[in-house]
Amino acid sequence: MDFLRPASWEEALAAKAEHPTAVPIAGGTDVMVEINFDHRRPEYLLDLNRIGELSEWEVGQESVGLGASVPYSAIMEHLRAELPGLALASHTVASPQIRNRGGVGGNLGTASPAGDAHPALLAAGAEVEAESVRGTRLIPIDAFYTGVKRNALEPDELIRAVHIRKADGPQQYSKVGTRNAMVIAVCAFGLALHPETRTVRTGIGSAAPTPVRAKEAEAFLNAALDEGGFWESGKIITPAVAKQFAALASGACNPIDDVRGTAKYRRHAVGIMARRTLGWTWEQYRGAGRTLEGAA
Repeated sequence: MDFLRPASWEEALAAKAEHPTAVPIAGGTDVMVEINFDHRRPEYLLDLNRIGELSEWEVGQESVGLGASVPYSAIMEHLRAELPGLALASHTVASPQIRNRGGVGGNLGTASPAGDAHPALLAAGAEVEAESVRGTRLIPIDAFYTGVKRNALEPDELIRAVHIRKADGPQQYSKVGTRNAMVIAVCAFGLALHPETRTVRTGIGSAAPTPVRAKEAEAFLNAALDEGGFWESGKIITPAVAKQFAALASGACNPIDDVRGTAKYRRHAVGIMARRTLGWTWEQYRGAGRTLEGAA
């Protein structure tokens, strides 16, 4: 196994073009586990740790440009207001040591359905900036996951950054694991309210071959909130609406039985998480509305 260590982004792209099978490594929290257990033995490792811009982020007017190597700990500390769902997801990642090393780019590159960042990225709405010597393109997060641990990157492409819409409303994240820390998700659920467009987006992890959105549940809830005048009034969402949303979210799953949990349990748990995260986000929305009305 050869170790490639480019000193710049341009050198990294050239190395990836010359060696398309080279496996990028930055935090190494996924790749090194596979190598240590002899599940993977790549011909080349492409070390990206000398490329400083991958660990930088930029807060724009509408979105955050998050470098592929920005660690979860930095998201938790510096981007909680702009990316609350992703910050909550970051809190659930492994241990402090792993959160100081691992980043969203690695989660995306591995594309495991159990990756902690995926539900939050789907719910918030994100685009993956992929680059090669041929140029740059933005891949919508909904089109990024193509199969079990497969993504839409071309062999010569590297992830440079992730562009995530800044929160315009409350976001929540929930994860079920077999213990409270250092655990791979049995299943996970992300929810984001987007009051500016009066829409809701979801993300489900570890309950299908790829991370997915519960699109039927979203469509139902969007219609129910609009027709019931909930956005304007801020009134409490009725139990019937919450129950149907949860059932549709559960129905979006296509899970398997494995050592962490059964398919039946995963469907049930996703429904519970969908109902609870809806309650949490809506209470935040109602509270913000009351605060604004009081200030006026």
